[in-house]
Amino acid sequence: MKPPPLSRRLLAWWGENRRELPWRTASGAEPDPYRVWLSEILLQQTTGAAAAPYFLRFIARWPDVAALAAASLDEVIETFAGLGYYARARNLHAGAQEIARRGGRFPDTEEELRALPGVGAYTAGAIAAIAFGRQAAAVDGNVARIIARLKALETPIVAARSEIAAIAQALVPADRPGDFAEALMDLGAMICRPRAPLCGQCPLSPDCAAARAGEAEAYPRRRPKKARPVRHGAAYFAFRRDGAFLARRRPPKGLLGATLELPGPPWRTAEVGGGDHAPPFVADWRRIAGEVEQVFTHFTLRLTIHVAAIDAAPSDLAELFWVGAEEAPRAGFSSVMLKAIAHAGELGGAKPTQ
Repeated sequence: MKPPPLSRRLLAWWGENRRELPWRTASGAEPDPYRVWLSEILLQQTTGAAAAPYFLRFIARWPDVAALAAASLDEVIETFAGLGYYARARNLHAGAQEIARRGGRFPDTEEELRALPGVGAYTAGAIAAIAFGRQAAAVDGNVARIIARLKALETPIVAARSEIAAIAQALVPADRPGDFAEALMDLGAMICRPRAPLCGQCPLSPDCAAARAGEAEAYPRRRPKKARPVRHGAAYFAFRRDGAFLARRRPPKGLLGATLELPGPPWRTAEVGGGDHAPPFVADWRRIAGEVEQVFTHFTLRLTIHVAAIDAAPSDLAELFWVGAEEAPRAGFSSVMLKAIAHAGELGGAKPTQ
């Protein structure tokens, strides 16, 4: 007897093994485009486990797109704080406002969806398939890995994106395309893992060229890695007796845009040592031991931390404002700045971590 096609086997597996995630619609229920869109933006560059509490936080605070559109950007960034890739917060806010301008109607085709801020090919395909039942392929890193193994592609993913997209599109069934998209996501997360894939449990093993050859883990083929450059900077933690400290807001565009930060010089490739940069204002600054490190996609950042106790903010620096010690975790600081604040408290004797 001829085995059922790949899509049917995958969907049968998924029916028994699907992950329960807070943004998923119960079987047979109509998907909510807002929840689908919100989850897909949050999931960009982020695992499901990390995104889940943020999704619940957003839904509790802004249950529909009109509520999110009416929020301020500062509120959105504050709720997003700690998840990283802060352009997503700005894109969520701008996207909600664009949808509100359309009368609250979500675009329902890949082409229209891609016109929304922060929606690329994968996100548009996922939303179109899951929210609107379009026969669209959603190719993220998980799906690209599955395709590379299915076909034993010798070309690394970065150079084979068009080929992978075409193969993925050809696999999408006309019925249940949204379920198929989510099933592929779950297969990549649970079975076709980057390391130690569970080929013996995979419903696609009969179709998989890499599994048949016993070389699943050798795919996708990898390009030689380039060394990640290092940038250096300094963060200045000025605090007063009640534990409040001075901060400023980063420019709205660019890396960590519109998040809060401790003042300091621009990050650069040359190491920021004692004497080749100036503090933001005159105070009895003391550099504390160690550095704070954060790995970004294209570089590693290392920050030296300097602390000073002051009584009043400098009058000539209007961009600086006080943040209460208890407010810091929710104020909209990025992960690297939360690390810097904690480091200042632990080693510098400031109050935020006491």
